[in-house]
Amino acid sequence: MPLSSHHATPSGKPRARHYAIPFEGRPGPNNAITDVPGVAVGYTTLIEGDGPLVVGEGPIRTGVTAILPRPRADLAQPVFAGLFSANGNGEMTGSHIIEEIGAFTFPITITNTHSCGVTRDGTLRWLTATAPDALEAAWGLPVAAETYDGFLNDINGHHITMAHVAAAIDAASTGAIDEGSVGGGTGMIAYEFKAGSGTASRRVDWQGRTYTVGSFVQANFGKRRNLMIRGQRVGAELAEPAMVERTPRREKGSIIAVVATDAPFLPHQLKRLARRIPLGVAWTGGLGYHSSGDIFLAFSTANAEAATGASGAVARAEYIPDCDIDPFFDAVVHGIEEAILNALIANDDMTGRDGNFVPALPKGWLERAFR
Repeated sequence: MPLSSHHATPSGKPRARHYAIPFEGRPGPNNAITDVPGVAVGYTTLIEGDGPLVVGEGPIRTGVTAILPRPRADLAQPVFAGLFSANGNGEMTGSHIIEEIGAFTFPITITNTHSCGVTRDGTLRWLTATAPDALEAAWGLPVAAETYDGFLNDINGHHITMAHVAAAIDAASTGAIDEGSVGGGTGMIAYEFKAGSGTASRRVDWQGRTYTVGSFVQANFGKRRNLMIRGQRVGAELAEPAMVERTPRREKGSIIAVVATDAPFLPHQLKRLARRIPLGVAWTGGLGYHSSGDIFLAFSTANAEAATGASGAVARAEYIPDCDIDPFFDAVVHGIEEAILNALIANDDMTGRDGNFVPALPKGWLERAFR
């Protein structure tokens, strides 16, 4: 009998709940950002070659993640949003207009550091081909973000193309999604274990309605000595298996996180949600070190008409009062914590360029520690 989507990814990788880790909060049906109605996620994953690095040839361990904030037909319709940079040693394009007007349009892409511009431009190329009127109705300033995968990947080979971006957007689907070494997370490392893409969700009841808060991370940060799982400092007992560094490794860790919700919030409130994302990161042991680009985005699919704002008319938006926002803060922190652990657990060992090796978080240890 197949495991539920709470316990395994569609490709059969175990998720954190498979090991009976006692999380807080009530997840949505797939425990994923795609539990927010209308939100979809797609991947392009590139894993090719082995052996010594030959720039431009490989080995390749990279990819593209696409997050669609609305259904394809509605991608030109803005979503209210808020952004928070806990440590700006990284990149997220489109951030200035989000700061200015509290909204963005079009798919979000996440990839490796040296391909961030390609995914931004690839999103515009995809829109030109599939929905050219959208670029007449909205600003061409899509969100594209990055983390560094150069320890495993030929990052200077620039293997991501606009076709890969289009493929990730075209592959975007709702329902259960894969995690771990997929999409932009393919070559990423967290706490010196193989990591990458992770997701989770929480349901929040308010005034007779149930809302969803979904989280997605591209996790590429943290020192193993700091790793925590549900408040347990486990890094010290997980010194092995160790990474194998056949070429010098510069510390270039980062985390990009996206929170989506169907709860009606205004831009200043979404910025408040984004500011709580680092607390979920900290619950796993992330301390925002100098080299870590920790950049966080939150958006709401509610208030579509108000976000669009017709000229010459007063726009009206609903919103949950700030005094009732605390359960949504809980949902953000709990979801981000679980998404990071899912990125670590739904994973396998990986060997990349020059024989550099990153182990997966040991499954046997998880069985003993939590089951």
